[in-house]
Amino acid sequence: MASRALSDSTYLIGLGSYDMTGPAADVNMMGYANAEQIASGVHFRLKARTLIVAEPGGNRVVFVNLDACMASQLVTIKVHERLKSRYGNMYNEKNVAISGIHTHSGPGGYLQYVVYIVTSLGFVRQSFDAIVDGIEQSIIEAHENLRPGNIFVNNGELLDASINRSPSAYLNNPATERSHYKYDVDKQMTLLKFVDEKWGAVGSFNWFATHGTSMSRTNSLISGDNKGAAARFMEDWAEQEGLPKGSDSRYHGAVVTGLRHSRFYRRVSIIIPQPHENVYELEQLASSFPASGGKHLASSKSVSQRVRDRQDGKPKFVSAFCQSNCGDVSPNVLGAFCIDTGLPCDFNHSTCNGKNELCYGRGPGYPDEFESTRIIGDRQFVKAVELFDTASELVKGKVDYRQTYLDFSKLPVALTDGDQKVVKTCPAAMGFAFAAGTTDGPGMFDFKQGDDKGNAFWKLVRNILKTPSQEQVACQQPKPILLDTGDMNIPYDWAPSILPVQIIRIGQVVILCVPGEFTTMAGRRLRDAVRTVLTSDGSGEFGSNVQIVIAGLSNTYSQYVTTFEEYQIQRYEGASTLYGPHTLSGYIQEFEKLASALLNGKSFGSDLQPPDLLDKQISLLPPVVMDATPAGVKFGDTSADVPENSTFRPGDMVTATFWSACPRNDLLTKGTFSLVEFLDSSTWVPAYDDDDFSLRFKWSRPSKLSSYSHATLEWRIPETVAAGVYRLRHFGASKSLLGKISHFTGTSRAFVVL
Repeated sequence: MASRALSDSTYLIGLGSYDMTGPAADVNMMGYANAEQIASGVHFRLKARTLIVAEPGGNRVVFVNLDACMASQLVTIKVHERLKSRYGNMYNEKNVAISGIHTHSGPGGYLQYVVYIVTSLGFVRQSFDAIVDGIEQSIIEAHENLRPGNIFVNNGELLDASINRSPSAYLNNPATERSHYKYDVDKQMTLLKFVDEKWGAVGSFNWFATHGTSMSRTNSLISGDNKGAAARFMEDWAEQEGLPKGSDSRYHGAVVTGLRHSRFYRRVSIIIPQPHENVYELEQLASSFPASGGKHLASSKSVSQRVRDRQDGKPKFVSAFCQSNCGDVSPNVLGAFCIDTGLPCDFNHSTCNGKNELCYGRGPGYPDEFESTRIIGDRQFVKAVELFDTASELVKGKVDYRQTYLDFSKLPVALTDGDQKVVKTCPAAMGFAFAAGTTDGPGMFDFKQGDDKGNAFWKLVRNILKTPSQEQVACQQPKPILLDTGDMNIPYDWAPSILPVQIIRIGQVVILCVPGEFTTMAGRRLRDAVRTVLTSDGSGEFGSNVQIVIAGLSNTYSQYVTTFEEYQIQRYEGASTLYGPHTLSGYIQEFEKLASALLNGKSFGSDLQPPDLLDKQISLLPPVVMDATPAGVKFGDTSADVPENSTFRPGDMVTATFWSACPRNDLLTKGTFSLVEFLDSSTWVPAYDDDDFSLRFKWSRPSKLSSYSHATLEWRIPETVAAGVYRLRHFGASKSLLGKISHFTGTSRAFVVL
């Protein structure tokens, strides 16, 4: 256990987090490219979480972790502009990294390249603004929280939260290379623990590779998936533990023994009432509180009180579960099975009788995707608490960074094996197997993984959009090109060509920020190459204790990166490796240059800049026209209430439905659409809200063009709930035909929980 004196604080540390939940209605979700996956409610809210580390009077770095599918080049550009306006050159593209956790259940439309916003009907300004605002506010909070403190690093194996979803491609890597590793996915979690000089432990960031696909391609509730869930669980656990506590308990240890799946995954209210023994009195008390009926609110201010906003002057505990080289890694750990026969899918192509549409991966909670999300999130959370509690290796050394832009459409790459020839990467293109999807989310139209030929019909369809040149066909071999996105620019660019690469150093911890999804072996090769550069010069600057992690989906998005050998198999990941078979070699070459510059204290950069395509964006998403209710009904009235004289127990589901309005009218940032209230004496106090795993907000219209809508609140009562009287409350905002936004609320009738 660490015991270093507080006066020996090594760094200035600041943590912050902010709500960045986008529109919970009408907007296509980013990740599965399923046009039918349209947001219609909230599982739990999305956040931007920021870490700032600075040497007193020296360099500083910023790492932002987003509950989003990936970082966006356009978001990154606009965040940098805002930071420059606020802080001058203190924070910029060199020392700020923005990384996504890869949830596939967040609103889309916030990227700038055509191929990534087709299914969202183009650019969605509301999604974009929510993310940019959330990042900026989280950085501001972290900046204002900068205080002296120390950092500890720890790592360990997490064995049951990931499997390889493309093992046939992994097996094409050399046997001698594979023999160096026990598993076909990386099982290591690396965690940084942040200890404030005054307040003690104030947070942690960790990196672990597993896809954000516990929630399926049919889910319509906004969710941070397993990593977002893990972050909630750990932040709630910290609140229960009373963290941060102050300098007298700086190294307060978590009691890992007894941390079980059912105990800590849901929020436990800070309200701790004494359980009632007289059930009859409780039932009588509950019956005296009928549904309130819809009520008009003067503004949304009354909605902004959050259950978690009670800080009592202390900094809030911030815990981020960051993404790593997750390219071929699935959280659906039971494997992939055919939904028609129940048999395992074909090993090489992930098909069932030749059809990819029937092959689905199963999570540990199958068939309940919410339970799978909880379990995989809980497993990451429990491991993180273990590493947090036992972290004893002090992080010490310089804070530094290097960053540059590269044109991956034509990057010269010097191959070091064989005849040492120089090759080039290719303009972006996606192969036929891209359209097959994965076992986490199958595609359509009888495409299949492992297709290195293509077919005549789809090539004819492709040629209507863009016929690839013979040079491009040769460059991308053996990938049969389905979409030649690198050469498609109508109405504007379909895919990126100029990409950022970045290294952040915090003492002996080195973070490689990559703008895509590296597969397991691709990530291993990159880490090994950088480690060799940093440790082989004999200077002693880095030793055997150097910790190198990959932060995937950072700063922009450019799909996948496989090894050369995996690329030959043309599974989904190989078909989605945009820049051809030598993409990974290009990354390794350039990261070796960055690492060398970092080691030698030399500057490194490029005159290249990515395009800002904001002014070219097109949006086809219709606006909200108006909201309405039937005659005699107010917004916030119940349309299906909790049954009279109801008594529930932990594990039961309580449901109420309200007349509502489109959630796009007001995102209720830092607010809530749904609330569980507890009766404390004669006062209703908030207990569970939109940020809780146990409470779901579901929004629906009776028909697509209807001005009527409903909000259904579902509360799965946690095992840790306190007995007493509760009710459900809904908040919303309606839009009149003239465009006026009016806020409202309504409650269900009260009920008893025993």
